[in-house]
Amino acid sequence: MSELKSILIAGVGSIGERHLRCFAATGRAELAICEVNAALRQTIAERYGIKREFGDYNEAIGGQPDAVVICTPAPAHVPLALAAARAGAHLLIEKPLSTSLAGVDELQHEVAQRRLTAAVAYVYRAHPALAAMRDAIRSGRFGEPVQIIATCGQHFPLYRPAYRETYYRDRATGGGAVQDALTHVINAGEWLVGPVDRLEADADHLVLEGVTVEDTVHVLTRHGRVMGSFNLNQHQAPNEVTLTVVCRRGTARFEYHECRWRWMSEAGGQWHDEPAGPLERDALFTRQANAFLDAVASRHAPLCTLDEAAQTLRVNLAILDSAAQQNWQNIRDAK
Repeated sequence: MSELKSILIAGVGSIGERHLRCFAATGRAELAICEVNAALRQTIAERYGIKREFGDYNEAIGGQPDAVVICTPAPAHVPLALAAARAGAHLLIEKPLSTSLAGVDELQHEVAQRRLTAAVAYVYRAHPALAAMRDAIRSGRFGEPVQIIATCGQHFPLYRPAYRETYYRDRATGGGAVQDALTHVINAGEWLVGPVDRLEADADHLVLEGVTVEDTVHVLTRHGRVMGSFNLNQHQAPNEVTLTVVCRRGTARFEYHECRWRWMSEAGGQWHDEPAGPLERDALFTRQANAFLDAVASRHAPLCTLDEAAQTLRVNLAILDSAAQQNWQNIRDAK
């Protein structure tokens, strides 16, 4: 077992609490928390037996933690990450990296100059079925990828009943379907077939009550020669995420909701299933925490690098711009 690392969880709302719980489950971390809401800070500290708690972020990073897990609303991610990097801490930043590109170049420079490990918590990359499917595709087993299709949806109020009172209600704080949910799928798609070069998108608020942000999104993408489509809504009854990669000699499909990937290589043939589950509720986040600690210990690349997350951020922004302007967007032009 690796030496214990001091890990500061910055922000202990629902996602911060999950990171806290899952880093604790690794048995490899000494945990502290920073939370400006005093009542919440006390509740979480008591619930998990946390001895070191802070209400002031500068004081918290002044204690020189080995790593900081940033779980605040998205607009604060980059400023908090910059401060932590300058204090010499490794970084695990919740997705999306930010809601704009402001400060991202500076953060990338700081991380590189200080030789820090910096990861962004796109947790699909910790899924064993998706990782196995990616390995199979990259091995050349099915030939060159030519198309990727994502079809995703869930009944958001069932899983996030307080969505009207959270960051979700405002794009400026990271809300809406693009920045909240689709960003996971886009990042996974880029992991499978490469970065998006250009795209065209349509997005609208169709169903969810009490908010005006988009809850339904359709995106056409180009990843070099690979053609793509990503479709997601946050109001259907089924809770499903399916990512299909069509290659020249076969098709591979990841089904998050079935905890498996499957493949077919004969025309009109049968699916061959490769199950990876069942996985418990926190399993992916615990796998992600262990992967991050491994990356810190060995200095190898984390599951999702800062550069990869910056690319997905540019895609997020291009989707929102395309939907507003009703045109194709080149990702290199995203601002």
